Amino acid sequence: MLKSKVAVHAVSFGLLPDDAIMLGESYLKQWKIPTAQPITLRLGAYRQPIKVVSVARYDGMRINQSLARRIGLASSTTLRMHYSEKTSTLSLGPIIGVLISRDYPNLPDRPFGSITMFCKELVDGCADEGAHVFFFTPNGISDSSDTVEGWVFNNAWKRISLPYPDIVNNRLTSRKLENKPNVQQFIKEIKMRYSAQVFNEKFLDKHEVFDALKGDHKLIRYLPESHLLRNYTMLKAMCSKYESVFLKPVRGSLGKGIIKITRTDGGGYQAMFTTTAGTRKQQFASLVKLFSSINVKMKTVRYQVQQGLQLIDIAKRPVDFRALVQKNASGKWMITSIVARTAGGAHFVSNLARGGTLSTVKEAIGKSNLLIARQEAPERLQRAALEIAEGVDQHIPAHFGELGIDLAVDTSGRVWLLEVNSKPSKNDNTPLTEQKIRPSVLRMIQYSRYLSGF
Repeated sequence: MLKSKVAVHAVSFGLLPDDAIMLGESYLKQWKIPTAQPITLRLGAYRQPIKVVSVARYDGMRINQSLARRIGLASSTTLRMHYSEKTSTLSLGPIIGVLISRDYPNLPDRPFGSITMFCKELVDGCADEGAHVFFFTPNGISDSSDTVEGWVFNNAWKRISLPYPDIVNNRLTSRKLENKPNVQQFIKEIKMRYSAQVFNEKFLDKHEVFDALKGDHKLIRYLPESHLLRNYTMLKAMCSKYESVFLKPVRGSLGKGIIKITRTDGGGYQAMFTTTAGTRKQQFASLVKLFSSINVKMKTVRYQVQQGLQLIDIAKRPVDFRALVQKNASGKWMITSIVARTAGGAHFVSNLARGGTLSTVKEAIGKSNLLIARQEAPERLQRAALEIAEGVDQHIPAHFGELGIDLAVDTSGRVWLLEVNSKPSKNDNTPLTEQKIRPSVLRMIQYSRYLSGF
């Protein structure tokens, strides 16, 4: 197998001109890289004609300092390389660009706010894996060049102009930002002109996911009955069929705006609304009056009406499960982690943003009111998460490298899909172990290597 990891050192112009690199003799022999003729050096979208100088008994590469600065490399770093005889191109990489929502240039130690630690973890993971990562926002995308204004870490965070990367991980947390014309144009251009790969390229909404998956015979067993709420007739039909139903904003997240509707003994209905302070309850004499109260919201919010489920709970607090499913170094879906989330005392949703708490699957199942199929539950959750991820890949025309899949277990032990999130929070899915670099971070880097051929 060809050796691809190489230590890259930047040296001054006096030692090496800008259009030359020095490379250990063993790499030249393995990759059959010529020294007698110019070749092309490629880093992401950056191209430069260079001459290669062979160095005996040297296990690395030296490049000029100005070239290193142009692509944001530290004075000493480790990258992967490969050489194409067909195009006479020596490629270094992978160069990974992470598209994030916002930056804070006036906070040099925390330029990305609450996700700064995650970003530094990615930097450290790339150093281990032989990759280079930078971070940029929609404001850093130029309309007129093939460079972006992005952040690199080189003893401190620095903002510089950088060439388009090999891989873009779309971590935008706002649909408004994702739909900006310059973002959409950038994604289109980087894929078409530079054959770059963009993963997690778009948000998913609840209706799109359930509508896409319901035609798959393998997945139908995981799907509670679910429809786009269009009118009173549909709400009445669902409330007649089930003891409770949920109205979920099609584009909602973090448990915001969910309404639980339950029939009461007197023939009326109770609606429970999620709020930041807890659950707000409201009684209605009839379903017509309840629908009238939410009809105003429906002018601005599209709802998915979903079958209510008899889910397991711990001391009357509902429990669900977040599976982080990622593609690995071979491009295959794998379970990175599954954690249990138990709703806070004043809430009927389990999101951490709503006061939920994390525990292991085994611990939550053990404390819950699930009386049968306890041993099988963890394996059923894993199987469901993998099958749903594969279904999303197959039935939704977009590229995803990681998904947060929210699952639930009912009191009979059956697994249900609640939601698929294409921008899983880096706090909400953290495995319950303390490690310098989380497996979720390493897997993202390894998948980037797979996509880019490094």
